[in-house]
Amino acid sequence: MTESPVATLKMVTLDCADPEASATFWSALLGWTVVHAEKDYAMLQGPSSALGFGRIDDYVPPAWPNVNGTKQFHFDLAVEDLDAAASAAVELGARLPEDQPGETWRVLLDPAGHPFCLTNAANWG
Repeated sequence: MTESPVATLKMVTLDCADPEASATFWSALLGWTVVHAEKDYAMLQGPSSALGFGRIDDYVPPAWPNVNGTKQFHFDLAVEDLDAAASAAVELGARLPEDQPGETWRVLLDPAGHPFCLTNAANWG
């Protein structure tokens, strides 16, 4: 028996130092539209949800590698070609850290320092 959900996820908001820069990066990476951008807040609209960016004074990005588990969360993004996608993400402003814990994905850091993973789309079925 399936119960109705209590809620539907519509947006995730990330803390950062520069919402406009974060929105520009993620818009180019995901192909989503920037629907709002200003000094303190920016937002992208995707096919079924949104991604927001809020400016925090004295923002400190999560550490990578993060042995204490304080990165809080990260995105896993499916791609057709790991190396090509990683190169494209770096051209858009991401950083590829030396510490890569596996071979079936690439960990990158967005311009605000949030880690995200590129994964092989074929592994998602």
